[in-house]
Amino acid sequence: MNPLEHLGWPFFENRHRTFAKALDAWAQTTVRDVHGHDVDAQCKHLVQQLGSGGWLTHAVAGTVYGGAAEAIDTRMLCLARETLARHNGLADFAFAMQGLGSGAISLAGTPQQKERWLTKVATGQAISAFALSEPDAGSDVAAMQCAAHIDGDHAVLNGEKTWISNGGIADFYVVFCRTGEAPGARGISAFVVEAGTPGLEIAERIEVIAPHPLARLRFTDCRVPLSHRVGAAGEGFKVAMRTLDVFRTSVAAAALGFARRAMEEALARAKSRPMFGQHLADFQLTQAKLAQMALTIDSAALLVYRAAWERDQGLKVTRQAAMAKLAATEGAQQVIDAAVQIFGGMGVVSGVTVERLYREIRSLRIYEGATEVQQLIIGRDLIKESA
Repeated sequence: MNPLEHLGWPFFENRHRTFAKALDAWAQTTVRDVHGHDVDAQCKHLVQQLGSGGWLTHAVAGTVYGGAAEAIDTRMLCLARETLARHNGLADFAFAMQGLGSGAISLAGTPQQKERWLTKVATGQAISAFALSEPDAGSDVAAMQCAAHIDGDHAVLNGEKTWISNGGIADFYVVFCRTGEAPGARGISAFVVEAGTPGLEIAERIEVIAPHPLARLRFTDCRVPLSHRVGAAGEGFKVAMRTLDVFRTSVAAAALGFARRAMEEALARAKSRPMFGQHLADFQLTQAKLAQMALTIDSAALLVYRAAWERDQGLKVTRQAAMAKLAATEGAQQVIDAAVQIFGGMGVVSGVTVERLYREIRSLRIYEGATEVQQLIIGRDLIKESA
């Protein structure tokens, strides 16, 4: 399968096709399958490479602040994540977190905030992080307990955040906490907290099956200037949801990239593996498995780029993005599992590409809204529309 074949679809303009082909060529020679033992150092290096290559300009909004366009182009974002994930999962992570970590600033930041932080994110000079989840508040964001009270011209933060990607290496964190303007989700605000701020502590580094920088943060009387508040007081939940709406479809695109790489590896293995006087690819069972893999990938790709195209047209895509994420992440898990099966014993050897993909795909079915949450979103939207 040609991994760039879908660029001919009508969802894309020539600028998208040019971008995807250029990034693919860059990734092939720069980051493909490059991995190091020091994940923190590797991630920092990848951010610098992506910045110097000019790719991070597509992760932020506003040309005056280093962005490629005034608004984030969802199709560019998705093409970037799909392409990078196909070559190197950590490169995709580094790119995605620059966008997600600074997304609230792109969407709701003041000109001063954008000048201070977005310009550095776009060039890879600063690493960003998105601090929303808590030990007892993951999918149920409105249940968060991390709180801030106003003391003069500062907000004072107390509480914890966990599962924070780039935790421990970020230069700044966009932190969502309860400020009490109203009950539930209406009383949450967002603040930029720079690394090294007194009262901010990396309480724990978290090791996961697909290694990347991840941590639990603790805030103890952490004083942050009110000028660091992103958006209006009490509007943090809306800012968080708007940010996730932009990037949720790109999670689906990353899953698509992982699936395409698994398909590529499985085809090569099936065609080269001798078995009973022929090759593995000559067996009908293998051909049926490959056919199902291809069907799953193309089906997911259509949902991903429909959602991305519709969002770029200014349409509401809550349901479409949820469908794309659900189908692409669940489908990629199935494709990668099938690739491991085609590899046989070699498929579970540590460091083999399909084994690495098997570990990398699992978290995508959970973060930025687990599969079950996407089902709820789709179902509720259908019921609301039919009322």
